[in-house]
Amino acid sequence: MCSASAPLTVAAAAAPLTDPSQRGGLTEVELTWIEARLEQWIRFGRIAAERILSRSAKVVAFRPGATFAFVRWTSNDYGTIHSSIAIVTAVDAKSPYATLPFVLPGGDILLRIDGWPKVQKVLEAIDDVEAAGIEACDAAPDHWRHVGNRIAAGMPVRAYSRDRHAAWLRRRAIES
Repeated sequence: MCSASAPLTVAAAAAPLTDPSQRGGLTEVELTWIEARLEQWIRFGRIAAERILSRSAKVVAFRPGATFAFVRWTSNDYGTIHSSIAIVTAVDAKSPYATLPFVLPGGDILLRIDGWPKVQKVLEAIDDVEAAGIEACDAAPDHWRHVGNRIAAGMPVRAYSRDRHAAWLRRRAIES
């Protein structure tokens, strides 16, 4: 997992903040874990803040520009009902954004895939990036768009190499 920067706050029994001014410009993600029923987790990302809501729920927050992967999985007595993964870049308060369930206010969605077989392929692509020695949250946003498009089309994903990452870092330096 991408190393987290120092948390801003940790508070117990606090509800998710719906007022943008109270969130401090952070993007919040509500996570719930009910064993074998409902599991929502962050696969990678630098968490800026965390609030514990209960034993099975918490809210994590990301600073603008932070990229994270949010996985949701639900089942019943007969098996998996729904599974999805979204790779999202948190946005600042003045930028346009797309909405996602359990993500306030929303973000720039780089990838969104539904269905466990396809979600597994995205998780494998994340593992491949990390196996190359690159933090998944630092990979080029275009790579995550590529992964989503190729998996949706049923095609193989091109590997994200250290050379491609270096090119992304140079491009980002020029653009900023």
